[in-house]
Amino acid sequence: MVQTDKTRILIIEDSKNTSGVLKEVLESEGYIVCLAGDGVSGIAMARRERPDLILLDLLLPKLNGYEVCNNLKRDNLTRHIPILIISTMDSPESLEKIKLCGAQNFMKKPYNLDNLLSEIKRLLTLPRAFGSAD
Repeated sequence: MVQTDKTRILIIEDSKNTSGVLKEVLESEGYIVCLAGDGVSGIAMARRERPDLILLDLLLPKLNGYEVCNNLKRDNLTRHIPILIISTMDSPESLEKIKLCGAQNFMKKPYNLDNLLSEIKRLLTLPRAFGSAD
C-alpha cells in the first residue's frame, strides 16, 4: 500500500524522448508517472488511472491536445484533474483555445525545468472543484 498514496502524473506526449526525460525527472521527485503517446490512449489512460495531474502536448496523433482537454473536462471521471498544457504553440489563437478547453495553465516548450516543477507543485495543491470520489 505504500505506492497508492503517491501523486500520479499522466504525460500525454508523442515524443518518446521528451516524455522519457520528463518521466525520469518526475520519478526522481517521487511522483508515479504514466505515459501516453497519442490523444486516444491518453484519454483512456486518464479514465483508467485517474491521475492527480495531466501534462498535455497539443500536437498529438489521433486527437490533438485541445480535443483531449475538451474530452477530459466534459467527462465526470476526469473533469476534476488539473491539466497543464506544454507546447511550442503559443500564438494568441492557441492561448485562447487553451483557456476555452479548460486547461489550468500553459507552459511553452522548451521550458525551464525548475519552473515546470514549481508549476506542477502549485497545480497539485489547488483545491479541486469537483472532487475525485467514485
